[in-house]
Amino acid sequence: MVAGFWKKAALLYASALLVCGLMFFLPAGTFDYWQAWAYLAIIAALALFVILYFMKNDPEFLERRLQMREKEAQQKRVVAFGLLIFIVGFLLPGFDKRYGWSFIPFEYVVAADAVVLLGYWLVFLVFRENSYAGRTVRVEKGQKVISTGPYSVIRHPMYFGMIFMYLATPIALGSYVAFPVFLLVLPMLVFRILNEEEVLGRELPGYKEYCKRVRYRLIPFVW
Repeated sequence: MVAGFWKKAALLYASALLVCGLMFFLPAGTFDYWQAWAYLAIIAALALFVILYFMKNDPEFLERRLQMREKEAQQKRVVAFGLLIFIVGFLLPGFDKRYGWSFIPFEYVVAADAVVLLGYWLVFLVFRENSYAGRTVRVEKGQKVISTGPYSVIRHPMYFGMIFMYLATPIALGSYVAFPVFLLVLPMLVFRILNEEEVLGRELPGYKEYCKRVRYRLIPFVW
């Protein structure tokens, strides 16, 4: 079982990098696209670190992250909308590179890469705090409300980190044109959070009380 799990994780890791590479370089029509190489290197290194860390410290968490089929009908619509965002959002920078629609200074790209790194690190901290932070919205047997670490500040810190990652991504890839597409991540996350809280409030004991203690869902002092 362990060998099979390693194989599945490795296959998904390699497939994700391959698909991202194809989505960047095919529209660009060239491999001379340093912004895409830098972005891929950052994501590859961080994802590998996360996989190796949880393989050693919490393999059950990785098993939950590999469960990708949503049960909630509303979440299925969110996933479909998110997939459309990411397909368009990841294809546009390559076309932008090919046709020269945007010029983003080197230092802006590097700064955006740093924000992507920060966002990914915030997500990792959430994963480490909450072993039940799965990819799908569900409540599992034995699951408890997590109210420590970043969860003591906002109710959905993983999505907070994802905002940093996704909004910095088009700039990191050298494209202003793709930025409006990635802005659509914000309403997508709002819709996902509202439905997720409905499910957790219904099925997870103590979650409603937790919501009373921690007021803000996503952005401190805002919402």
